[in-house]
Amino acid sequence: MNKTVNQKAWFLVLPVLLLVAFSAVIPLMTVVNYSVQDTFGQNQFFWAGLEWFEEMLHSDRMWNALGRQLMFSGIILAIEIPLGIFVALNMPKSGFWSSFCLVVMSLPLLIPWNVVGTIWQIFGRVDIGLLGYTLDKMGISYNYTQDVFAAWATVVVMDVWHWTSLVALLAFAGLKSIPDAYYQAAKIDQASRWKVFRFIELPKMAGVLMIAILLRFMDSFMIYTEPFVVTGGGPGNATTLLSIDLVKMALGQFDLGPAAAFSLMYFLVILLISWVFYTVMTTLDNKEG
Repeated sequence: MNKTVNQKAWFLVLPVLLLVAFSAVIPLMTVVNYSVQDTFGQNQFFWAGLEWFEEMLHSDRMWNALGRQLMFSGIILAIEIPLGIFVALNMPKSGFWSSFCLVVMSLPLLIPWNVVGTIWQIFGRVDIGLLGYTLDKMGISYNYTQDVFAAWATVVVMDVWHWTSLVALLAFAGLKSIPDAYYQAAKIDQASRWKVFRFIELPKMAGVLMIAILLRFMDSFMIYTEPFVVTGGGPGNATTLLSIDLVKMALGQFDLGPAAAFSLMYFLVILLISWVFYTVMTTLDNKEG
C-alpha cells in the first residue's frame, strides 16, 4: 500500500522557524560577529580574532563578577530549595485552604521583576520604608546603599520572597502525585515522620526538585532587573553580578567587542550547567523507570 506524503505541513511550521531565527539566531550571530571584530564607530570593523576572549579570560573584573554570581546563586539555592520543600510539606493537601494557599503562593510570581525591585527599594529605605525604618528604630544599622552586608541581605531576601513560591508549588505538585498506598504502608510499619519524608516523599519529589533547582539556578544566574533597581550594583561593585557587569560594559562603556565575548562565555557557562542538570534528571528518570 502506497502512502501519500504531504510536505505542505512544513508551511505551518515556517512562521515559527522565521520567528525563532529573527528573535534568537540572528541576534546571536550578531554577537558572534562583534566578538571577533573591533570597531571605532561609523560602521567600520577590523578583524580581532580571539583577542577579546583572551582579554576576558585574563580579566579580574569578569572573574570577580563570576565569583559574586556563583555565590549569589549558591545562597539562593541553599535557602529556597529547603524552604520551598518545608512550605510544601506544611500546606493543606485538599479542600478550601489548599486552594487558598496555592493562590497566595502564586501571587509573588505574578509581580513583574522591575516592580519587585521598586517595592524592595522603597521597603528598605530608612526614611519611608517599613523595613528600613523599623530596623533603624530598633538600633540596627541598615543602609543597603552604603553597607555591603545590608545590600547583599536585601538582594537575597528579595529573591527568596519572590521565587520561593515556585519551588513550593513544584514540590507540592510532587507530593500530590504520591499514591496514598505509600502513606498507608508507612503507617502500618509505624514509620516516623522523618522516615516517611526520607524514603517516600523525597525520592518521589526528586524529579520536580531537579526541575526547580534548574529553573532557579538559571533565573538566579541571569538575574538583572531586581538587584539593579535596588542597589545598581553597589555599594561599589559589591552586588555587580554578571548580567549587571555585562550591561555596564556594553552600554555604559560601549566596549562592544569585549562585551560580546563576555556574553558568549556567559551563555556557554549557563548552557554547560543546564546540560549537567539535564543529564542528572535523565539519569534519575531512567533509574525510576
